[in-house]
Amino acid sequence: MRADITSGRAVGFLLDLIDPADADRVRARVELPRPAPEDPREARRRIPWGLPALPSSVVLWMLQEDDPDLNAVVWRLLTDRDTALRRAILDGVPFAPGRLLAVEVDPVLRDDYAEPPVPERVARLGLVPALRESDSMAAARAATSMVYRREHWQTVAEADRENSLPGYVRWALSVRPDCPPTLRAQFGAHRKFDFRVRRAGILDGPAAYALDHGPALDVLKVLSLGHVMFPRRATETEDALRPLVRDHLGDREEAWAVLAQLLDTFHGTTGELVRTAGAIA
Repeated sequence: MRADITSGRAVGFLLDLIDPADADRVRARVELPRPAPEDPREARRRIPWGLPALPSSVVLWMLQEDDPDLNAVVWRLLTDRDTALRRAILDGVPFAPGRLLAVEVDPVLRDDYAEPPVPERVARLGLVPALRESDSMAAARAATSMVYRREHWQTVAEADRENSLPGYVRWALSVRPDCPPTLRAQFGAHRKFDFRVRRAGILDGPAAYALDHGPALDVLKVLSLGHVMFPRRATETEDALRPLVRDHLGDREEAWAVLAQLLDTFHGTTGELVRTAGAIA
């Protein structure tokens, strides 16, 4: 069965995880042409319009590339609630672990956008007092928009250890993709708290996204562009899926044909999709 344009890239990503000769035979079976070479910059420009909404952790992996061109793409993905990340991008804040050098700012962003103003309460009271006085989610989001550098996160962690910050503040910070995992753990564990974090798309890592996030078509669309969106982490997604794909699909043309048929309407995870297609075949 022919894989349509929507699912073709997704199936192609999985095919790249098996032996090339076997992949070519499967492509002929499901009538899936090999994709033409693509300019990485052009592929990046289409990301904000060609992909589903991204989990917060995927946005973080993109920021961790510390690439001005990619940061400009991330900018277009951000919403009005992502003021802190916009401050960080304009300020050249590095996100890669261990990096200290500032990141160059894309000329378009540098010339066309100004850093958002400092919230009145933070300007008047200072960061920590403003956080402690946040008695609503709106107030918490405004105050936490000034938390975006590593020293800010350290200040927040110290303040919370001294005396727990308000729940709205902990909530607003914990669902941020750039919140340090140690601080998120410091804020504590609660069923509702964990649910909010999961709903925001905070993931354990690329492997968990590849195997256990859904729907499969949305995930595979993103993973197929991993080499341009988050190249430093893309290998982790491929390594996580490769054994599963080889065990359940391998070079079995019928299994791949079933996968291509299921993909557009399958609501489960990629791991579930691969196992289901293999079992049906």
